[in-house]
Amino acid sequence: MEEAFLAAVNKHQGIIFKICRMYCRDNTDSEDLFQEIILQLWKSWPGFNSTAKVSTWIYRIGLNTAITGLRKNNRRPPQQGLSAGHNAIPEASAQRLDILFDKELQAAIDQLDKLDKALVMLYLDEKTYREIAEIMGLSEGNVGVKMSRIKVKLKKILNR
Repeated sequence: MEEAFLAAVNKHQGIIFKICRMYCRDNTDSEDLFQEIILQLWKSWPGFNSTAKVSTWIYRIGLNTAITGLRKNNRRPPQQGLSAGHNAIPEASAQRLDILFDKELQAAIDQLDKLDKALVMLYLDEKTYREIAEIMGLSEGNVGVKMSRIKVKLKKILNR
């Protein structure tokens, strides 16, 4: 059981790094969130349905952990833009990530609420509305409506 868990986490660690980068301001908070996500994944592993996609499961647990963790202790404020000094992702892992955020777009995304940030992250990760709905526990139609509203918000922010 432990070997299968470690293999799954190692294969999909980029997902966890993306979540940590999206929700944390500095290295310490990012490391704390990373460990909390791993802990929650481990606790949930026995109930994991092996017919489900591991990546979807990791996204769901990771995003829920990040969002509820921010609610519980407001010590992790939303990130105010990316800079090399605040990037909590190790260099080698960062190179594996295929999403490179434009600073202006990232600053706009940072102004969104936690749920909207999660939806944007999944959208930028090229997830379909169906996959986003499954990960976030929403209906596909609700995802479409929310994404339309988020796009309008981002356009307003970027056009200021």
